[in-house]
Formats: sequence, structure tokens, C-alpha cells
Amino acid sequence: MTIEEVKDNKKKYLDLLLLADEQEDMIDRYLENGTMYILCDNGIKAECVVTDEENGILELKNIAVYKEYQNKGYGKALIDFLIKRYSGLYKSLQVGTGDSILTVPFYEKCGFVRSHSIKNFFTDNYDHPIYEAGVQLVDMVYLSRAL
Repeated sequence: MTIEEVKDNKKKYLDLLLLADEQEDMIDRYLENGTMYILCDNGIKAECVVTDEENGILELKNIAVYKEYQNKGYGKALIDFLIKRYSGLYKSLQVGTGDSILTVPFYEKCGFVRSHSIKNFFTDNYDHPIYEAGVQLVDMVYLSRAL
């Protein structure tokens, strides 16, 4: 398994990016200014994008694993890579996500704790309702962990 930085043509991985953030213009807000990584294990299995949010905060903007490779440790491997790669360079790694039983427990297992939320983020910023596990996402929940 290898993890490589993607410097050019990040939109080449749009199919993966859209698994985590289903509206392309929202991805466009952070993709070019973010640092993107792909995880390869006999082919591309997953990706993530992080951005410098200043004041020692690194934000995980997008992380996705192809559906057929989920629950095999690839997402956690990317989180572990980010922690190792950015420890000492940033104070914390944060992630914003929907308040979903599919995502929040994953981040909590990776050592993240809830920090704050942004009311109506999904309803105010997306042009269509977004559902996870049959529940409409409304607020953005932020989780954070020390680096």
C-alpha cells in the first residue's frame, strides 16, 4: 500500500471526490488550494484532501474510499498517514461532516472528538437535500483531534 500526493489534474479523481461531497461546485471551493493524496493498493482505493485553515489547524475536507473497498482499513490508513505526516506542523486536525451514524463513529474511532457545529450548513450550501442512512443532513458537525 502506498499513499501519494496528487499535484496536477486533481479532477481526474472526481468520481472518488463525489463519494464524500456530492456537489462538484462545493469540491471546487477547496480542491485546488488543498493537498490531495491517493491511496494505492493494487490500484487506487481511496483519496483525501486537506487544507491549511491557519492558526495551526489542518482540515480534512474530503475523504473517500470506493464502495467495494470500504471497511477494509483504507480510510483509517489515510487518517493515520495524515496524523504522522502533519504532526508537529499543525496543532490539530479537524473534519466537518454531517451528523450521521455512517461518518461520526468512524472519526470518533480515529480519535476525533466533537468540537462545534454550523447550523443549516447542508441546507444553506447545497442545491438539493443530502441524505445519509435515510436521514437528511442539516448541520455540519466538526470533530477535532490533536496532532
